[in-house]
Amino acid sequence: MSEKHRKTHKKEKDFSGKILKILSTNANKGFNYKQIAAILELDDTKSRNEIIKDLKLLADQKKIIESEPGKYLIKAISQEYYQGKIDMTSRKTAYFICEDFEDDVFIPNNNLNRALDGDIVKVYVYNRRSGKKPEGEVIEVIERNKTEFVGVIDIQKNFAFVSTANPKMYTDIFIPKDKIGDAEQGDVVIVKIEDWPKRADSPFGSVIKVLGKPGEHDTEIHAILAEYGLPYDFPVDVEVYAQQLDTSIQQSEIDKRRDMRDTLTFTIDPKDAKDFDDALSFKKLDNGNYEIGIHIADVSFYLEEGTALDDEAYNRATSVYLVDRVVPMLPEVLSNFACSLRPNEEKYTFSAVFEIDDKAKVVDQWFGRTVIYSDQRFAYEEAQYIIETKDDMIPAETSITGESYKVPAEIVEATLKMDELAKILRRKRMSEGAISFDKVEVKFNLDDKGEPIGVYFKVAKDANHLIEEFMLLANRKVAEFIGKQKKTFVYRIHDEPNEDKLIAMQTVISKFGYKIDLRTKGGIAQSLNNLMQEVNGKKEQNLIDTLAIRTMSKAKYSTDNIGHYGLAFDYYSHFTSPIRRYPDVMVHRLLQFYLDGGKSVSEEIYEEKCQHSSNMEYLATQAERDSVKYMQVKYMQDHKDQEFLGVISGVTEWGIYVEIIENKCEGMCRIREIKDDYYTFDEKQYALVGAVSNTTLQLGDEVYVKVKNADLVKKQLDFNFIRKNE
Repeated sequence: MSEKHRKTHKKEKDFSGKILKILSTNANKGFNYKQIAAILELDDTKSRNEIIKDLKLLADQKKIIESEPGKYLIKAISQEYYQGKIDMTSRKTAYFICEDFEDDVFIPNNNLNRALDGDIVKVYVYNRRSGKKPEGEVIEVIERNKTEFVGVIDIQKNFAFVSTANPKMYTDIFIPKDKIGDAEQGDVVIVKIEDWPKRADSPFGSVIKVLGKPGEHDTEIHAILAEYGLPYDFPVDVEVYAQQLDTSIQQSEIDKRRDMRDTLTFTIDPKDAKDFDDALSFKKLDNGNYEIGIHIADVSFYLEEGTALDDEAYNRATSVYLVDRVVPMLPEVLSNFACSLRPNEEKYTFSAVFEIDDKAKVVDQWFGRTVIYSDQRFAYEEAQYIIETKDDMIPAETSITGESYKVPAEIVEATLKMDELAKILRRKRMSEGAISFDKVEVKFNLDDKGEPIGVYFKVAKDANHLIEEFMLLANRKVAEFIGKQKKTFVYRIHDEPNEDKLIAMQTVISKFGYKIDLRTKGGIAQSLNNLMQEVNGKKEQNLIDTLAIRTMSKAKYSTDNIGHYGLAFDYYSHFTSPIRRYPDVMVHRLLQFYLDGGKSVSEEIYEEKCQHSSNMEYLATQAERDSVKYMQVKYMQDHKDQEFLGVISGVTEWGIYVEIIENKCEGMCRIREIKDDYYTFDEKQYALVGAVSNTTLQLGDEVYVKVKNADLVKKQLDFNFIRKNE
């Protein structure tokens, strides 16, 4: 190195000290690299790049903090300022969620300073060291969580307001006259926030879409999707691209795959399924073992990276299953036709093929691309009939077609043997600490207009468990195969349950005479399973199932494998549903890449994709729940004169929540409207107590109610309290 370059290099390394001096002198102000360069009177690119490097180095050394993207503060002076996320309550207050705090920081309404739910903000925290509970004030909104909202428009002479049904949105949105568009009074609209002037009480926005009139079926369903930023149709260019794909089965492609068209193969799915992700094949081997193939639609064959179709699938990340419709991740030409493993058709698949002995032990495995021919399509009810009766004649009332038919003997044999093996796999999982959550699912019978005419409950039976166990086996073995190679992969992970939530749950279930063992990880799993069995079929089952699920951490996607607590697996991934989940597409691509000898890919890139997939899954789940609530409210609208028996599912200072036993619809009886006594909330008993009669209304009590109000827009039910069931 020349003397000139050595001096320059030494001079550049002096920037760290100068940066610290500038930040210390201006302790309450954040600086970016351009401002620091200007103070140091440096305008050459090389010096600026050196400042950028030194800022990042000082931040890594915890001497300064990045108060917002690209801006820095001195650590010693700025330690009362933190960056994190706003979590609004329905009472117009909020909590600040930040990794630096074990407990969330309370933000009063007057300290929100225009922050909305989910926003990334900079907060000043009070009482940090005083021993009191910390409170905070939003100093700056760094990034909006969302700018588009769904609400009902109220049009005045020269302006309009849009109010949302979201209880976490504490303000309406002001719409200038020239930004109302085609909206009419009372329409449900999508509005975009464009500005929030300093002296304005409400943000300013514009109407970007009119969804229709409140209470209309399609309006409300589209409003649910729009609330979570989910689409309900495909862009034209994506549809055109998908329609132009060659979806024919070519011999040249078959030659590259393992040909399994002659192996007995069938699918088992819900009666109303249109996309068949998975098929099972069965062959008895000469050594007495069984070859069982789990064949998954080879979506990645059609979904080329970098295309508009792939970008759209990634952005969606998941199909959304609403009560009356599916919003697919892929256009119909793929999801229902080319990729769907329909009966009596050849299909490209990605397969996990196992040799399994009579004790359900895997003695050999193979992964790779295949071509199959599905010999039979079963509904769960048909497969269940075979398992229960061992009869090969499916009766008309059970059949998909409504006509009785005879099942080939080899398919009956395969179904019964796989059911036997699945039960062994399930018992083994449970003995190793897996938790069984067979929560009752609420389903609706709909008429041809999508109106609810009945409610029924979906309960998992042996046929469901058969499919579940072999899908779990494939997911686990694929993850284990790559995980043991220490290569970057997309895992489905599930952390241990939240201890505080378990303790809170213990308090509630003790009122019903149940308890859980909180001493060890194994004890928790075993006692949760015992609890699920004990409450099965009892009036409090749905309440306790819900409480138990809420104690669990949320499963998510990650490249950091911590295992799956709920399933008791050290390795787990999602391989089996690429038609409806993008992470499965990523898993297929990575598996093939590694089978071809590829080196480990970028963990950082895939972790970002995992986070996106987890976020989209969460939004889809919320939309699905809202659609169930909407349909429950709609169903109850037509039963206002009917008296229902329900179970108290929640007790608060403002009333009781009651879940109707026969249809699982939940609503509120407000305390001021319970007329048979004057009730007050007893926090210790978690009950309402009558001042005169001393009657208690507590969790699990049965009460009779009638529908008072059914609000489709807010998706809320209000009940009139009739009497306690003694």
